[in-house]
Amino acid sequence: MAPGVSAPLHFPVTLVVLLSLLGLAVGGKLLVVPVDGSHWLSMRQVLDSLRQKGHDVVVVAPEVSLHIKPSKNYVMKMYPVPFTQEEMEKEFQAFFHLSFEEGSFLSRFLKVYEASKRISAFGVSSCKELLQNQELIKYLEESQFDALLTDPVLPCGSILAEHLSLPSVYFLRGIPCGLDFEATQCPNPPSYVPRIFTDHTDHMTFFQRVRNLLYDFPNVFLCDFAFQPFAKLASEFLHRDVTVLDLLRQGSVWLLRVEFVLDYPRPLMPNIIPIGGVHCAHKKLTQVGLVLICAVVDLCVLRVKFCVTERN
Repeated sequence: MAPGVSAPLHFPVTLVVLLSLLGLAVGGKLLVVPVDGSHWLSMRQVLDSLRQKGHDVVVVAPEVSLHIKPSKNYVMKMYPVPFTQEEMEKEFQAFFHLSFEEGSFLSRFLKVYEASKRISAFGVSSCKELLQNQELIKYLEESQFDALLTDPVLPCGSILAEHLSLPSVYFLRGIPCGLDFEATQCPNPPSYVPRIFTDHTDHMTFFQRVRNLLYDFPNVFLCDFAFQPFAKLASEFLHRDVTVLDLLRQGSVWLLRVEFVLDYPRPLMPNIIPIGGVHCAHKKLTQVGLVLICAVVDLCVLRVKFCVTERN
């Protein structure tokens, strides 16, 4: 008799539980802090698809940019910066021309070093203006976002994610100085993974491996000028001592724009997902990849909403 009575009761209880979960199926609210240039061109396609899947997307960007423009697929929140469109375009064009110059490693390194310092200054200045914009920061605090999507090559988005206590999804090609390897504790052995500018393959002689190891030493100088200003901004904004590595370690999912058909294979951690080819989403084959990327961001946003519901 007991089984006969419990069976009808079990069905309504299951139905109530399933209906209560329907609210989690609605789109989430995603905050996006992009990086200009090719970084944004790759990310924009994903944002368009996320909007079509029902997510509310808010993009925070400076008033002066190369490619970041308003769209019907997201809400744009802009803030003023202390440089002009002409100044920024001039520096970026000079940097692009350097990429095609030939010469010795030392010559290329010094030129890229000086140009990178000038380009980095725009990012630091823009981030400073964003963090000091009290009206915009108040809006972000009150908006109750579910997650933050950013390219951590400029860690301004990581600073905001820490301040807003949001899980962050990183959308990147890589980070200078190997900070992406260090932040994720991902193995990066110089005997196996070729360093940039070396022209080595993943099959190296002993002396090539020694040379590959030596190429890591300049990273000490690159990290100092590129990321120390962001560490200072973060410490002042968060009112505690913070390093860029501390911020990057908070990344929940790393969507890495690499493809092992083009890039040499290397070890990956479980929260690193290779998504190479997303910037070629107009090709028929890579539409599958785009769907997978959107599904990952979907899961990140909905998982956060589920955890918040469970906690409440």
